[in-house]
Amino acid sequence: MTVAPAVPGFDRLALQARLEAAWRRSDAVFDLLAPEAFLRRPIALRQPFIFYAGHLAAFGWNQVLGGLLGRESPQPALDRLFARGIDPVGVDGYEGAEAWPSLDQTLRYRDRVRGALLGAMDEVESRAGSDVLAEHGRVYHLVIEHELMHHETLLYMVQQLDRRLRRRPRTVPPYRFQGAAAPGTVAVPGATVVLGERFDRVPFGWDNEFPEHAEEVAPFALDRTPVRNGEWLEFMAAGGYTRAELWVEESWAWRERVGHTHPVFWTRAARGPEAGVGGWTYQALADELPLEDVADWPVYVSWAEADAYARWRGASLPTEAEYHAAARAADVRWGDPAGGNFDFTHWGPTPVGMYGGTAARDLAGNGWEWTRSRFGPFPGFEAWARTYAGYSADFFDEHHYVLLGGSWATDRTLVRRSFRNWFQPHYPYVFAKFRLVRR
Repeated sequence: MTVAPAVPGFDRLALQARLEAAWRRSDAVFDLLAPEAFLRRPIALRQPFIFYAGHLAAFGWNQVLGGLLGRESPQPALDRLFARGIDPVGVDGYEGAEAWPSLDQTLRYRDRVRGALLGAMDEVESRAGSDVLAEHGRVYHLVIEHELMHHETLLYMVQQLDRRLRRRPRTVPPYRFQGAAAPGTVAVPGATVVLGERFDRVPFGWDNEFPEHAEEVAPFALDRTPVRNGEWLEFMAAGGYTRAELWVEESWAWRERVGHTHPVFWTRAARGPEAGVGGWTYQALADELPLEDVADWPVYVSWAEADAYARWRGASLPTEAEYHAAARAADVRWGDPAGGNFDFTHWGPTPVGMYGGTAARDLAGNGWEWTRSRFGPFPGFEAWARTYAGYSADFFDEHHYVLLGGSWATDRTLVRRSFRNWFQPHYPYVFAKFRLVRR
């Protein structure tokens, strides 16, 4: 792949500043945990917190020092132990202390790798003219964005953790309960929309963001705002979780198997001052809130739940291309925190529609947006990062759906038009909202 001269070159100071900023946020997120929480596993499909404390460092070593520069590791066993997302080698399913290094050992490993990453910048820059990973510091961008994405993973894990094992963030802005936009629909005209990005036009992007291509979209009507917690109560009152005809067969089987009967961030609290409508409370990062107070916040649910709701309303979820048509019509301000609830501005959801123009609102921020498009490669896809060839390709399996836009816990650099997220349909923990399309 070639790179156009218009793209900035290897900016060591900028890369170092971004890397250190990502580390500071990582430290702040881990600081939300009591020491005894590091061995807890609040979500069975994720590893204990101790794994992630090591994983972020191991990823940096395996990409830059081991992958690009080919250096021999002083701690290869830890590089392997902490290497792989939700199924690390040899420890999957283990939660006891005997399966993991101590927290002190893990943090020493982390600090050693951080120093090595900073010390390797000269050597990486020296290869910028001959290696696609080194050009423009792409391998460092890869490490930084991986760390930023895990902040979100860690935060929805924290929200599932026993409140006695988590600490309140040092600064939490006041919750916003007022200011939601009125519901309604907007007409989105038919258009040719551009998905993806050109590799020679940006300093970095994940492999699934490339290449740029165009798709035709027919006119459609779209909800002006995402579905709210208050609207979800109506679905539940109508028996939404008990009506098999609203669910695709696989999703109904999942719901029956796990006994899923409400959004994962909702809790029954029959008594107490925090109990809201019907005894429901909402679990925010730092507090439990009466559901009636957050009735205008977006409801966070799995794809399976969102799809069932859409069937109940006689509508559907948008496709990936339709989302982009709506975002273009709404003139979304990608990466500008003044244009959406992302980049930790509020440390939680806000009433729907507080951000955006006269068209569809909240398309960027306040929760990822589910689509009905299965995650797959764009035409001409290439896994350009040889050190991470499976980043996207491992999930081109027809079992994951595309999410777009970002949440309150998404760093502004990830809130870009071409960035694609993806999850399985039965994973309910993501800060993910949705809205409906009528054709």
